[in-house]
Amino acid sequence: MERLLLIDDNPDIGAMLDTVLGDTYAITKAYSGTEGLLQVQQQAFDLILLDRMLPGKNGEEVLHDLRQTLTTPIIMLTAISDKDDVARLLMAGATDYITKPFNIKELKARIVVALRQNTAPAAEAPTVVSFGPFTLAEKDYTLHCQDKSVALKKKEFDILKLLFQHPGQVFSKEALYTQVWHEPYYGDENTINVHLTNLRKKIRQLDPDHEHIATVWGIGVKLV
Repeated sequence: MERLLLIDDNPDIGAMLDTVLGDTYAITKAYSGTEGLLQVQQQAFDLILLDRMLPGKNGEEVLHDLRQTLTTPIIMLTAISDKDDVARLLMAGATDYITKPFNIKELKARIVVALRQNTAPAAEAPTVVSFGPFTLAEKDYTLHCQDKSVALKKKEFDILKLLFQHPGQVFSKEALYTQVWHEPYYGDENTINVHLTNLRKKIRQLDPDHEHIATVWGIGVKLV
């Protein structure tokens, strides 16, 4: 039986889902964002239903935290239908959304589709991403060079993977941010600069004789 996590502070929603979905799915309920994040740490779920309006840490903040580590389908439950707000949720990592009050048949259909999309591709061997003497291992976010390796943080890994896939291409800091963080860039270079500095340090641990991330002044960075 597939496992669903409902993060919603309204107990009536949980009781209703138990009634209409309880025979099909195993439903765990959390009544705050913090409780929902704790549940995710304790067990795996096949899909998450996340209310946008939560006490304390709101649904958008919880979505951001979940997407740091999870690819699990997340359907947002929201009372808003403004297209700009909906677009922001989807860009932040929501798989789908449904507005309250929702039709239960529509919710069932959206759950089925999200689960189907998440499991449809056949299991494939992970793609090996390499550049020169370096190889990225996605299973544990490590960078390897001959018999040495170094651990990367998730965003460091994502930046380096993007550069490995496009060697020699110049990426502006805005392009790096939008493609790695999947959210709009507002001109704050500090986040990108910190990650690039840390990446350069880690790469030097493996190959101290060469500088592999080059700065193209006034434009951005590229892999060399």
